[in-house]
Amino acid sequence: MKKLSFLLIAIIALSTSVFGQDKLLTLDDIFSPDTTKRVRFGGSPVAPAWAPDGKSFKQTINGRLMRVDAVSGQAVPYYDSGSLAAALMRVGIRADEANALANSQGLQFNAGESGILLNASSDLWFYDIASKNLKRLTNNKDEEKEAELSPDGKLAGFVRGNNLFVVDVIKGNEKQLTRDGREGDKAIYNGYLDWIYEEELYGRGQKRGYWWSPDSRYIAFLRLDEERVPKFVIANDIPNDQTIETEHYPQAGDSNPTVKLGLADVGKASPLPNVSRIPAVGNRLPPVLQRLGDSVKFADISAYKPDDLLIVRVAWAPDSTAVLFQAQNREQTYLDLNAAKLDGKVTQVLRETSPAWVGINDNPLFLKDGTAIWQSERDGWNHLYQYENDGKLIRRITAGKWEVRTVYGADAASEWIYFSATKDSHIAENIYRVRLAGGEPERLTQGDGWHTAIFNKDLTYFAELWSDVNNPAQTRLYKSDGTLLRVINENKVDALSQYKLGKPEFTKVKTRDGFEMEALMIKPADFDPSKKYPVLQFTYAGPHAQSVLNRWGGSRYMWFHLLSQKGYIVWICDNRTASGKGQESTWPVYKQMGVLELRDIEDGLGYLKSLPYIDGERIGIHGWSYGGFMTSYALTHSKAFKIGIAGGSVTDWHLYDSIYTERYMLTPQNNRDGYERTSVLKAAKNLSGRLLLIHGQVDDNVHMQNTTQLVYELQKADKQFEVMYYPTARHGITNQAQVKHWYQMMTEFILRNL
Repeated sequence: MKKLSFLLIAIIALSTSVFGQDKLLTLDDIFSPDTTKRVRFGGSPVAPAWAPDGKSFKQTINGRLMRVDAVSGQAVPYYDSGSLAAALMRVGIRADEANALANSQGLQFNAGESGILLNASSDLWFYDIASKNLKRLTNNKDEEKEAELSPDGKLAGFVRGNNLFVVDVIKGNEKQLTRDGREGDKAIYNGYLDWIYEEELYGRGQKRGYWWSPDSRYIAFLRLDEERVPKFVIANDIPNDQTIETEHYPQAGDSNPTVKLGLADVGKASPLPNVSRIPAVGNRLPPVLQRLGDSVKFADISAYKPDDLLIVRVAWAPDSTAVLFQAQNREQTYLDLNAAKLDGKVTQVLRETSPAWVGINDNPLFLKDGTAIWQSERDGWNHLYQYENDGKLIRRITAGKWEVRTVYGADAASEWIYFSATKDSHIAENIYRVRLAGGEPERLTQGDGWHTAIFNKDLTYFAELWSDVNNPAQTRLYKSDGTLLRVINENKVDALSQYKLGKPEFTKVKTRDGFEMEALMIKPADFDPSKKYPVLQFTYAGPHAQSVLNRWGGSRYMWFHLLSQKGYIVWICDNRTASGKGQESTWPVYKQMGVLELRDIEDGLGYLKSLPYIDGERIGIHGWSYGGFMTSYALTHSKAFKIGIAGGSVTDWHLYDSIYTERYMLTPQNNRDGYERTSVLKAAKNLSGRLLLIHGQVDDNVHMQNTTQLVYELQKADKQFEVMYYPTARHGITNQAQVKHWYQMMTEFILRNL
């Protein structure tokens, strides 16, 4: 069957090849705000969500939530969604909103799938499927955030007013677990992540900062005190009445939020019905009520300095007797795995160190025998290790010059561990399994390209999302042994075969000291080796952030093809620190971001200029975010580029957030020379080539302050340049009209200057 799956992939790849006909791309084809004009080059891939039974998917089909048998593909209604929609409409929810909510793939069912927790009209509701009764759980003017059912489905946790609550989904009784939450300049967050913890530690879009115990009796949560964290002000000038937003944002060297790990005993909390009707003292409850139901203990973290502590991961032990939490100092030179007992006592299980910084690991994967699988980069590559629960190493499980990326789980019966890795290609991921006892990993996915797995809870099946540089994402179903069962969604995009597109070519380029960089070149479809072609290099270049990948690149790659149709070669070359080739390739960036990256980029240009069809006098560079930094850094620290387009750029590492920056640069107090040498602002007078600066006006990640200060320094140095900012846009430009304008402007800038 594995041979069959490989053959199938090959056939599909051939059938959807982007080696086109004669139609030329337009910007409207790729970016038009008018959906009738924009071509869906990525098609409509299906990303299945496993139902709790592990045998079927939750999937919205034609606007209705369906239960799809994984093996047969047979679809039946998941439940009577019409009744829920009707119940929502009876309480005032608009018909379109009610139907969308009732048929959402992301509905939160309880453990037995007998009820659904909903957040609608700024309140929480519980819907009993059998009785078709919609029960209102909260009725409060304040918003309930990050609601989550307990594992047994009897309670729901949520955050309101920066305090942590639980509510009984049947009885409706509400309990308040914390009482010191507040907003404003001295904000305290309980169970809710602030900007920097979300962005740099737990992941963009992850705001929930609390975790239910497996037995549903306790909640672990983070308490973040922002009192000493500076606030950043962002103005939106589009409304007639200008709107101002403020966010606690620590720049490099500033105070981070003070963090504590709370342990709340849900059973000890006191019910407080109609708490909103109790007279407040200022914006707080009277002291006597603040003390009611004191159910919270805090982990003893006295071994750490309050201003030098990050809690970067939290997870419960399977038996609910302890909370495992990972702690780092602010410069992230070590990582501790600690166990906090329910009484707050803390024991260090193990400590990770490195020659530079220590990356954050996934939470330990616990096995039924009480041991755990732990990921570590201690030898410069991310691999799997087995530990006793007291931190004693049992064995190393995987090894080699490749990276384990995602651990999906372990099957205790068969003693297989399932994971994704770069074992067979540094520019692709495949799915593997390895015995707990170690040995050679077994590859489960076939063919080139990028493979991502979605396993069911029992690890008996996995849905695979596959794409390569020529083919949009497709979905297949496999047994856990790698046997292909069926193609769920071929996602054939016929439009691709209509266009005259070039062939992306992967290659390798050695640096002056022998490091092998991965590279991708897109040539014009009618490439003539006797001609000389200008080059646009796209870069990101940031640590651990590959750009050269054998997977579908979306609308950006289609724009690269458009440029190739206009006579340009597009070049992407990953410097060593962005290569994905282990920590050992990334550590050299330590304390000098930009310096080594530029040297590697210039070595890549040396290879380009050795090719007879490259016009070495017409090379440009473009990037966004860290890529914007590298673009502006290159044009102020090198004379190799004729043009540069820098978007959303960091221009001085003093201006970026503390956790990201200090991981690689230490604090400014401990690395003054490094901050000085890597500053684009300090080198503005050395600008070489034509520079276009782009920024979102309300960017809350890389603040527009970065570009504004660079504009000022360039003006003082009498350097000419171009600049464009996008009102209402944040770090990513999402308004489709602005997206079209953005790419039109960049295209015209390239055509004029390169």
